Amino acid sequence: MRDLPAGTVTFLFTDIEGSTTLLHELGAERYADALAEHRRVLRAVFAAHGGVEVDTQGDAFFVAFPDTGEALLAAQEAQEALAGEVIRVRMGLHTGEPLLTDEGYVGVDVHKAARICSAGHGGQILLSERTKLVAAGGDLQPLGAHRLKDLTAPEPLYQVGEAAFPPLKSLNQSNLPVQTTPFVGREKELGEVLGLLRHEDGRLLTLTGPGGSGKTRLAVQAAAEVVDEREHGVWWVGLQAVRDVELVLPTIGATLGAKGELAEHVGNRRILLLLDNLEQVVESAPGLGELLAACPNLGLLVTSREPLRLAAEQEYPVPPFVEQEAVGFFFSRARATRPEFEDDGSVLEICRRLDYLPLALELASARVKALSPAQILQRLEQSLPLLTGGARDAPERQRTLRATIGWSYELLSPEEQRLFRALSVFAGGCALEAAEQVAGADLDGLQSLVDKSLLRFDDERYGMLETIREYALERLEEAGETDRLRRAHAEAFLALAESADMSAESDYGRRYDILPPEQVNLRAAIDWLEAAGEIELAVRLASALENFWVIVDPFEGMRRFHLLLEKGGIPDLLRARALRCYAGSSFLSGKYEQAQRANEESLALFRAAGDEAGIAELLLRIGINTLTLGDGPRAQELLEESLALHRKLGSIRGEAEAIGALGYVAHDARDFERALELFGRCEEMCAEIGFTWWQASAVAYTADCQFELGRIDESESTYRRALALSRQIEDRQSVVFMLAYMARNAAAVGDDARAGRLWGAAEAEAERAPLGQWEAEREELEKRVFAANGPVFERSRAEGRLLSYEAAVDEALKADGAPEVESSRHPAR
Repeated sequence: MRDLPAGTVTFLFTDIEGSTTLLHELGAERYADALAEHRRVLRAVFAAHGGVEVDTQGDAFFVAFPDTGEALLAAQEAQEALAGEVIRVRMGLHTGEPLLTDEGYVGVDVHKAARICSAGHGGQILLSERTKLVAAGGDLQPLGAHRLKDLTAPEPLYQVGEAAFPPLKSLNQSNLPVQTTPFVGREKELGEVLGLLRHEDGRLLTLTGPGGSGKTRLAVQAAAEVVDEREHGVWWVGLQAVRDVELVLPTIGATLGAKGELAEHVGNRRILLLLDNLEQVVESAPGLGELLAACPNLGLLVTSREPLRLAAEQEYPVPPFVEQEAVGFFFSRARATRPEFEDDGSVLEICRRLDYLPLALELASARVKALSPAQILQRLEQSLPLLTGGARDAPERQRTLRATIGWSYELLSPEEQRLFRALSVFAGGCALEAAEQVAGADLDGLQSLVDKSLLRFDDERYGMLETIREYALERLEEAGETDRLRRAHAEAFLALAESADMSAESDYGRRYDILPPEQVNLRAAIDWLEAAGEIELAVRLASALENFWVIVDPFEGMRRFHLLLEKGGIPDLLRARALRCYAGSSFLSGKYEQAQRANEESLALFRAAGDEAGIAELLLRIGINTLTLGDGPRAQELLEESLALHRKLGSIRGEAEAIGALGYVAHDARDFERALELFGRCEEMCAEIGFTWWQASAVAYTADCQFELGRIDESESTYRRALALSRQIEDRQSVVFMLAYMARNAAAVGDDARAGRLWGAAEAEAERAPLGQWEAEREELEKRVFAANGPVFERSRAEGRLLSYEAAVDEALKADGAPEVESSRHPAR
């Protein structure tokens, strides 16, 4: 390490573009020859310019230069030498003053240089601003500011030469929804909104206008334009399904992955939140004002049908299309429906009659399948005067939009109108069976509403645009049908929840797949039952979803049970169940003391009722929680008592749980051989009865025991089995932990690339939404995973952060071929 330059050093990283593809195209022998030649060329050029090779891993070079100008020349000559070769190399340079230790360079400059390289393309040389300033010359082209993978601020980058390359692969933190239709027109409005967002006073910008005026589309486009300017991301928060003012801040917190107070989580971070469809919870404005006051670098972009009326607010009323934009929009939608569509001279007048409103135009253009433009215009002439049902003091365009939807509604037959109204009770859309059961639908009626653009069909589900649904709900209320259909909806989803067998009384889940698509409807059913004073039914429904909360969102489960349990008037046995559910969600949210108190209260109620199954389950829960709180001997006693009672009752599921929990005790005591025996018995029993959730846990702990015993190859294979089982039941929390533990395994055997990609994928998914217990275990995992810390690990970690959830799981399972999951007598799905 004495040969490495010290002081101001310029780092050069290289990486081959598409190396895996090249390997497949060339074959192993030709690729090895090309790789060797590439290394020979680069080493010769770097050495000629005073470069010192710090590290070489696979197809990547890490070289240090004491002279920035020589580093730049070396990069240019290297690219010239490789020109025309099958191997194309990306290069990144950064200059800094790293700390030089006996182990090599330490400091952010190393990581920055590696990330700059990873943002480029084959044949491209990228420079940081610091390198550009020190180099002071050369053919350098500015590329603007880019948020590099895992850096905390946008980084100005420069390119050597004028060659054209694809956009840089910089990482931009955002969850903005994908738009299915092009952004038509609106150049003037987009420019104005961006000007307001970028102004020093633009911390709260509200786009107002009626439903269907294009507020969301404009806001999303504007937010996309400023992603690179917000250091800690631009985050979309959809509020269309939120009706409770008290849930606005928790919904924002869930989007950001906040574990505690939202203001504390945001702090000084430079974040832009796009709060979409706020009008129905506009009373949350004071809380948003307090959040802005507490977070000096937070910006809010809001869409709402009315302003928030806060001192910091700037309102931007979204205007309708201008004439040319409206005509172009109508044509694009009409030809998407009917490719041969032609104007008969009526389109411009249709646009005028509809006040150039996007949703109105979309609804009208859908009619070209059955009507000519002249016929559409004629019907608008007849219908508009009859459909001005909005309040006189409402904006004119809002009344016009209502008239447009009303026009489509009036064209329906009486039976279609009834179905249209009834379907509005589904807050999150519905499957065919639910539409038939609750709304009395038939396939012909549903198809007719889809054809008329009043209903959408996608991925085997029917749903309405929120604006159209609101209109349908008004008609439902006018018809006096609301309470009957709301109750039918709640009863249907209570039956669905109970049929899914996701509670302890049902042996936890045989149908893991049927509930996730219905999350919004299940929540709406609980909300309606609670609002209607049907607390007992609301608690029944929430409790039937016991393992659903555990798998999908323990934080929400904890919050909901807390509110329901405060209501009172719940029968003792049902209250005991609800307390157990509350404790389970609290435990997985990291609230161990709270979970213990709820478990003990639940146990007392089950004992009073003489419910031995309930007692056995609570002894198990309390035993596991006691172990987590640090009392292994007491946990052992409780779990053995639970095991004995489950055996007495003949509960195979309960016996399997207790045996697995005793495995936790042995694992905690580092008696890994004993733990392996217990987890093996537990897994076998779970597989026999299809108890996949607990089986996945037993397999994962088996893998950890194997790791601790030094049997890492076995551990890796076992973790893949655990990951496959967790994915099978869509247990997001377990999947993320499996990715993290597999990263630890990879680090232990020196596979820095795999360790980095899996760890990057795990931490990115953990940041997307709250993940119970992650923070408690992350630090210990990091100590082992970061043993692989280095340029390959960091580059791979950044790549892993870009993987989708599904792609990360696929990659983790692929290493030696995903093993077959043992089929059980009663499959989980």
